[in-house]
Amino acid sequence: MSAEDKKQEQVSRIVAAYASRPDVTPDEIVALYRRLSGELDDVPAEVAPARAPARAGMQPALPLEQAVTEDKVYCLCCGRGFKMLKRHLGAEHGMTEAEYRTAFGLPEDFPLVAPSYSRKKAAHAKEAGLGKYDRTLPIGQD
Repeated sequence: MSAEDKKQEQVSRIVAAYASRPDVTPDEIVALYRRLSGELDDVPAEVAPARAPARAGMQPALPLEQAVTEDKVYCLCCGRGFKMLKRHLGAEHGMTEAEYRTAFGLPEDFPLVAPSYSRKKAAHAKEAGLGKYDRTLPIGQD
């Protein structure tokens, strides 16, 4: 098998795995294929491509003003929208919330959860009786 065939096989495997996800659009699959094909041209066939961790000063995929809407919070790395970013950041970008905020120079209070989802979870917690106690009584004397 030639070096070019090995590179093409690597790209095919990666793209096929990505395409098997239910939340991926055809445009995203094509974009990944193009990006990987271009990146692997500069990498020797015997070296598997490694994802570099994000570092400070990254360019956001969209303006900060558009990163948080009522129902979604958009990832500044890739531009995809979610209710919560924590799992996506770790799984797709290998970043913690703190690393993400540092990479884009975001304040510590920048929301990584959609506001409507946060309110919904808080309402469910209240309905379940969580957080209800009289602060004037010592703990254990309700």
